[in-house]
Amino acid sequence: MSAPPLADAAAPVLLFDGECGLCQRVVRLLLRLDRRGRLRFTPLQGAPGQEFLRTHGLPTEDFSTLVFVPDWARRNQTDFQLRTDGVIRALRAIGGAGPVLAAGLAIFPTAWRDAGYRLVARGRQRFFGPWRGGPLPRPEWAARIF
Repeated sequence: MSAPPLADAAAPVLLFDGECGLCQRVVRLLLRLDRRGRLRFTPLQGAPGQEFLRTHGLPTEDFSTLVFVPDWARRNQTDFQLRTDGVIRALRAIGGAGPVLAAGLAIFPTAWRDAGYRLVARGRQRFFGPWRGGPLPRPEWAARIF
């Protein structure tokens, strides 16, 4: 029996702005920190991301947030997290230094964290520009992005 296609795998998935320079850098950092290879990624602009957004009544043209889905095989459920709550869940999912970073971030109230997130999101294109990166540093990482 073969494994399910990546787009149907039972794994945590982080939906991100695939055209944002900052977002792409954060994804690469998470790929580097996630030594067990648990977390998967998909851009909000792609077909899987757009389908998820439509299914949950989320904006399909505003890519200023990220979405953490704890189990992509059960993505129709509503247990996803947005913005900094999603960042914290993603950091916890990757293990290693991730949970320590998540605990440091979780010290602050959600309203404060999300206010900071929105501030960075507004200026990210100005400071980091669109993504113009090349291939991933490790070819095996490409299998975790769909």
